[in-house]
Order: sequence, then C-alpha cells, then structure tokens
Amino acid sequence: MSEHFDHLETRSQAEREAYLMKALARQVEHARRHTTAYADILKDVDPAAINTREALAQLPVTRKHELIALQRQGRALHGGPFGGFCSIGYGPGMSRVFASPGPIYEPEGEGRGSWRVARAMHAAGFRRGDLIHNAFSYHLTPAGAIMESSAISLGCTVLPAGTGQTELQVQTMADLGPQAYVGTPSFLKIVLERAADMGVPLSSLKRALFSGEACSQSLRGWFQEKGVSAFQAYATADLGLIAYETQALEGMVLDENLVLEIVRPGTGEPVAVGEIGEVVVTTFNPTYPLIRFATGDLSAFLPGQCPTGRTNLRIEGWLGRADQTTKVRGMFVHPTQVASISERFSEIRRAKLVVSGEMGTDHMLFQVEVLRPSEELEQRIQEAIREVTKLRAEVALLMPGALPEDGKTIEDLRRHR
Repeated sequence: MSEHFDHLETRSQAEREAYLMKALARQVEHARRHTTAYADILKDVDPAAINTREALAQLPVTRKHELIALQRQGRALHGGPFGGFCSIGYGPGMSRVFASPGPIYEPEGEGRGSWRVARAMHAAGFRRGDLIHNAFSYHLTPAGAIMESSAISLGCTVLPAGTGQTELQVQTMADLGPQAYVGTPSFLKIVLERAADMGVPLSSLKRALFSGEACSQSLRGWFQEKGVSAFQAYATADLGLIAYETQALEGMVLDENLVLEIVRPGTGEPVAVGEIGEVVVTTFNPTYPLIRFATGDLSAFLPGQCPTGRTNLRIEGWLGRADQTTKVRGMFVHPTQVASISERFSEIRRAKLVVSGEMGTDHMLFQVEVLRPSEELEQRIQEAIREVTKLRAEVALLMPGALPEDGKTIEDLRRHR
C-alpha cells in the first residue's frame, strides 16, 4: 500500500489552495444560512468575497473557551444545545452527541469518516486488517468514538478497551494480539509497565497513535525501546483531525480538509511563519461549520515540506495554551472549573490550581486560602475537584495572603517544548 493515504496529500500547493478557497466561500455561505450563531456573526459578510486567506483573517474569531457561555446562552434563547453553531437538530444527519468538560457539547455528523483521523492512522502505519486497541474513553467524551470510527473506515478491527482495568487490558492484549494502540501515551506506558511486572509479553504491539496528551521525545524513545513506534495526532472534539505526524517525525502535517491560521493570542491577526501563536481553524464540516475557531492551543508554522512527499503545510506541534486552560491526563481543565469548585465552599478565600510534572505524569495541586484549615475540609475539596474535573488532585490549605497576586487561576509548570 502507498505511503500516502490519497492523492490529496501530494497535490501541488496551488491546486490545494484553489480548492480550499472555493470550499471556504461555500462553507461561510452554508454557516451563515443554516446556523443561528453565524447568521448573527456573519450578518454583514458577503460569503463569496471570503475566498482568500486575507479575507478570512478579517472575520471574527470564536474561541473554544467562549463556547461554554455561548452554548448556555443558546439553550436559554433557542432551546438548542450547541449555542446556534450546529446546522441540524437531533435525528437523521446527527449520529451522536458528546459532552466534554466545561461542559461543551459536540455533535457528530453521519459517516464513519467525519472525524478524518484515518489519515493520521495511515501515516502512523496502521493498515487494513490490523487490530486496534482503543484505550480512549467511550463515556460521554468523543475520543473513543472518534478513533473507532476512523479505524473502521480504514479497514481495521477495533477493540473498545477504554481506560482503567490495567491487568485485564494486559491479558486481553496478550490474547488478541493487536498490532496497534490508540490512546494517551501515559496510559500505554502504564500498560506496558504492568505487562512487564506480570511477565506477559505484548510482542504483537508495533505501532501507537497518541492524542489527548503531548508525547515527549524521551517518552517516544522509551516506547521505541519496547518495540513500539509512536506517532501523534492533533485532533479535538470540535474539529476532528487538525494535523498529524508522519514517518519523518518532522513536525505535523495539516489535514487536507481545513484552513489553519496561527494568530497572535487574544487577536485574530495572523503571525509570520516560525512565530508562535494561537491555532485557529476553519473546517468544512456541514453539521458543525466552525469558522475561525480558536482552539486555545499554541503552535507555529514550519517552513518547507515534509520529507515524505506530503505537500501540505506543517506546524511544529503543541506548544502550550494561549489562555489559562490546560490539559491534564487528556482532560481540559478550565479556569471556570476552578471558580466553580471555590464557590462551593464559603471557607475558601482564593484558589489556584498548579499543574506540574512531565507530560504523562501530570500532578495537580489545588491551593486554597482558608481561615480554618481542617482534614475534613481538605477531603471535601478533593471530592469536589473529582466531581467537577473528573481528575484527582492534592489540596494545600494555606493562610490568607499566601497566594501571589499574579492573576493566575491555573499555573502550568510543565515544559511543553
């Protein structure tokens, strides 16, 4: 089978750009006509004129962290769950709906390829007839379904393993012999270490496609020592596949069905090649037609083309967050969630979440200023953190005035570059 997923990956830049700009004008028209949100956002826009990157850069940016409030307002005003950004309602055309932390709700259109991650799987060496061990969650959030539908569209068979039950996962992998894994790098490391402790060889596993967490070079080397070639896919619940690593491991190649901009954080102004900025994406999904959707992630364009012959633009990969929202063990944690936890306790004066450790071994410390610290209060705060974020954290009870006046609700001390 060809190294390339299809002919789109090797077309000329001029051919690709002409296609993208025609599709862009059509998508702006579709979004304006079929969604209440963009009917308002783009009310003064002539869709036919949005056929260049310069014209696109003049449109408003919608930021991911704004969706929580926008969807809440949309439910109050229109009764719909998506804040007016979805072009259809429940029923035919919408296969599933998901709930991500925030909460943010995402619709899934019809068709197994709607998330487009099969392209990244192919680049990572997944092939028709492979058994894929899918260790992403299938509960509420879409990651498990995204990977499953994409793998099936590629001609693979999927074991819907989900997370947890490490020993059972080890035994199942030993019995079924999957060639490939999809999930977070931290969980695969846990599985392989547990397999070694159990004396169970997992020699069939040769390839892994990671998402949800960044995989450091040192961790990639650790997997290579275990006989597993590791690659990363940059995908989100809102947008599907954005970019992916190839066998060259030189940056991430953009998906063929989107327009990606790197803008100065907090603005909609594109930055120069090589300059770090916020990732802003316009997709051609007719069900959820997001126009200039800012992910909150930082990256930078790389010059030149991928050595594998893929001609699309490349980005450096995930370089951190443009706002204080961060990702811990594959889950987004928002400043609004820190506020929500604090509001549950009259004893809390101020709060700050500190994330530390290496990617894959994340540690959360919830620091709070209180007048009367107690073990009972600490335990109740820990329970609230698990309920709101779905993650565990240590709690540090501090005296009033202990936290710095630095404006930070979440401080991420990890190194991402």
